[in-house]
Amino acid sequence: MKALVYDGPGSRKWTEVPDPVITDSEDAIVRVDAVTICGTDLHILKGDVPSVAPGTVLGHEAVGVVEQTGPGVRDFAPGDRVLISCISSCGRCRYCRTGSYGRCTGGGGWMLGHLINGTQAERVRVPFADHSMHRLPREVDDETAVLLADILPTSYEVGVRNGRVTPGDTVLIVGAGPIGLAAIATARLFSPLQIVVVDPAPARRKTAEVYGADVTLTDAEGARAWVTSNTSDGVDVAIEAVGVPETFELCAELVRPCGRVANVGVHGRSAVLSLESLWDRDVTITTGLVDTSSTPMLLSMLAARRLALPDLVTHRFGLGEIQEAYDTFADATDTGAMKVLMIGDEADLGGA
Repeated sequence: MKALVYDGPGSRKWTEVPDPVITDSEDAIVRVDAVTICGTDLHILKGDVPSVAPGTVLGHEAVGVVEQTGPGVRDFAPGDRVLISCISSCGRCRYCRTGSYGRCTGGGGWMLGHLINGTQAERVRVPFADHSMHRLPREVDDETAVLLADILPTSYEVGVRNGRVTPGDTVLIVGAGPIGLAAIATARLFSPLQIVVVDPAPARRKTAEVYGADVTLTDAEGARAWVTSNTSDGVDVAIEAVGVPETFELCAELVRPCGRVANVGVHGRSAVLSLESLWDRDVTITTGLVDTSSTPMLLSMLAARRLALPDLVTHRFGLGEIQEAYDTFADATDTGAMKVLMIGDEADLGGA
């Protein structure tokens, strides 16, 4: 089969690789119908994630159809249309038993496209299938469902939930890429007073406004001026959705005493933690890898039309055009790309 293989920093190739096979009784083999590219994949290609070995098939977000299951899989059967979670869960270790699947010590956690071959391929082996896949209702189409593999639960769990957004809060979101936009949608579930978004790209600011941002700002100086003029002592919650030192430091600077900073971005460089200005402000700073414990709830809300998602998919390709898709996604400033979607040749594009 064909797959997108990481070939070391700065290098990737669409090439023939062996078909995946069942190696554990809890495995499933899934035909990939829809798959997308994450900003984390770009970090891997830059060499920011050294734990990814050259030769690994990239990708951790996909929707597909089960083709084969191991004898230990009880909840899925060939023919089931499924969402593949970006996090694998053994379901048994101390972390999985408390819903912290991202910290799984039983062989799970972030495995796909990281420590084992991932989803940017014609087929993928999914470990711990019963705990790491979700059957899709017909009300949720593939294009929407694939956002539930990573983007939506990440923005909700690591951003909104960790930031403890509550009614009446002023929420600052730095970065209006897919994570930032999904954070707008999920933050609005908690009735904040206002959502303020900072992003230098005009197209992203416009999209943020369409999907619920009350204020959009261009840069750090604009954010500082707005906070000074419109709050008494800073924002209640600051969500970092970029992954560079400057944006984290801006969030820590603009949060009020007793406020919360929720870091979502994947950082490849050290950021300054200015404890000399934070130590007496009772600021809570959280980090995290998504657990995907919220995926069933978010999926149910989408199916019931109780959660409205931004139209994040801006570009569509065939799976064999994945190299072009990567170029488009990586050059988002010029292309306007948010999420790029690749459709498998055998996809039936299930859903209503």
